[in-house]
Amino acid sequence: METLPLNGIRVLDLTLARAGPTCVRHLADWGADIIRVEPPGNNDGFGGPRDGFDFTNLHRNKRSIALDLKHPEGHAAFLKLAATADVVVENMRMQVKHRLRIGPDDLHAVNPRLVYASISGFGQTGPYSKRGGVDQIAQGLGGLMSITGEPGRGPMRVGIPIDDLTAGNLLALGVMMALFERVKTGRGRWVHTSLLEAQVFMLDFQATRWLQDGEVAGQAGNDHPVNTPMGVFPAADKPINIAASSPKLWEVFCRTAGREDWLANPAWATPQSRTQDRAALNAAISEETRKHPAEWWIDRLEEAGIPCGPVNNIREVFEDPQVQHLDMVWQVPHAKGDLPVVATPLNIEGLAPGIRRGVPALGADADGVLAEAGLTPEQITQLRASGALGR
Repeated sequence: METLPLNGIRVLDLTLARAGPTCVRHLADWGADIIRVEPPGNNDGFGGPRDGFDFTNLHRNKRSIALDLKHPEGHAAFLKLAATADVVVENMRMQVKHRLRIGPDDLHAVNPRLVYASISGFGQTGPYSKRGGVDQIAQGLGGLMSITGEPGRGPMRVGIPIDDLTAGNLLALGVMMALFERVKTGRGRWVHTSLLEAQVFMLDFQATRWLQDGEVAGQAGNDHPVNTPMGVFPAADKPINIAASSPKLWEVFCRTAGREDWLANPAWATPQSRTQDRAALNAAISEETRKHPAEWWIDRLEEAGIPCGPVNNIREVFEDPQVQHLDMVWQVPHAKGDLPVVATPLNIEGLAPGIRRGVPALGADADGVLAEAGLTPEQITQLRASGALGR
């Protein structure tokens, strides 16, 4: 593997579930040395079965050590690891890291240059800080479920763990900013976000509608909340998305669809009036779009400069020629054979990240990792004999 931007950055990965591993995956894919620290024993519950599709996708490009942080000797060994690290990432409940004596103050005492990165459910302080949080709870508390789905059908979760993923993405950005600052100051920072903060951030224009105009957004289904027409329409074979809400695009769309008469309808003359009469407008458009297959419409609308595209299922996504061109699948070596996983979405021209190692067996790299932290073979043997180090 050629030199990557994060070569030489050592990360201790204490994460579980999805939000924390999403952050670490970015660092791993771009060259950081990731040491995954897990408790000894069977840790399927620490992130799903090790041979499962989810674990393989989240935990590629790492080394592994199985260390009991509750054991005095295991805790002491972890502090030695922390003294050699650049970054620690964790997404435990807020109070757990302090109970284990591995919080930011504990680790900065042995390594002031350390960037300590945390994700929680609801924040490191405040009335909900001790609660455990999962993605769907944050989707509900953070307002997303109230604006997702069709009007009148009640709250609806988004079909991916969007708060987990976004919190992990944002934490990776925070880590990089803290590492950049460390170049100037020589000192690390505690960087943290939460599922709730990530979700409130993602409310974006729906949030500012409330903050500035006092308007509480509701569910709009597949339609854009304020722009019309912009939504899903039936073609002869499968649904398509069409976005033609601006005055210019609306005019082009009407002419391309062969319905110049729509331009004379006063109820559809402005973006605001089209939104007010959305049901009738969508019905009229649907009557036209279902006359031809999706590709027929996509070819013509794209040629006219109108954004549009198919509504694909997951299989169709990976069969799409543009997705295939973007190389969004990597192969991870595994005991079962090479397994496909989702590639990084980031591109830096001239660099080619990829899979340097597969998912490690639990504790497979303990001796080398501990030796790099300064432990002698005798100390490693004693640590293992004490039960603090898994095999």
